[in-house]
Amino acid sequence: MQKKLQLTVVCGHYGCGKTNLALNLALEAAQEGGQVTVVDMDIVNPYFRSSEYGELLESRGIRLIAPVFAGTTLDTPTLPPEIYSIFEGGGQVFLDVGGDDAGITALGGLHEQMEAAGYEMLYVINRYRVLSQKPEEAAALLREIESASRLKATGLVNNSHLGVETKLSTVLDSMPYAEETHRLTGLPLLYSTVPDFALEKEAQLPAGCRKISRLVRFLWE
Repeated sequence: MQKKLQLTVVCGHYGCGKTNLALNLALEAAQEGGQVTVVDMDIVNPYFRSSEYGELLESRGIRLIAPVFAGTTLDTPTLPPEIYSIFEGGGQVFLDVGGDDAGITALGGLHEQMEAAGYEMLYVINRYRVLSQKPEEAAALLREIESASRLKATGLVNNSHLGVETKLSTVLDSMPYAEETHRLTGLPLLYSTVPDFALEKEAQLPAGCRKISRLVRFLWE
């Protein structure tokens, strides 16, 4: 019997950590078995997108649908026709949506199919990124994303981090920001992420937090 289709959109502002979260969610889903697909909808930005991690995904049995020309020197990628195949099968599908107008608008082109199939749309926030450091800014960005995508976010993920400088206190200090963003948007705060390296050995994961791995690296690392 074919497993029911589960669509999860991961969206948010530039640098919030969407791609790293999408990769973590896909890898966790793959560990549980079943068919898992990652759709890279970051069709303009050549940095920090799921397509750069194709080998990792393939090694875990995860299908990757990438923009046409992704991984090349061409800068005019388009959505591949095979993206529509995600609505024909089952399993879990994670859509990593770019933080620019092109990525969000491309998602809007799929809104009818998304609504018909049912979806979860995670709005990822990062207190430490410019233009989203205040709850009011994060709420305003959400309205822009929902308008362009013609879809509604269903949950909030606090992914506030400072890259390799992230400590547990970095996440804990962002909690009031996440709670106020939750109040302003009306979205349920699903969890706050904590990088595994920020946890000391045998340390308890704080309530409302989820541990993730840092998979996305800067070009110079």
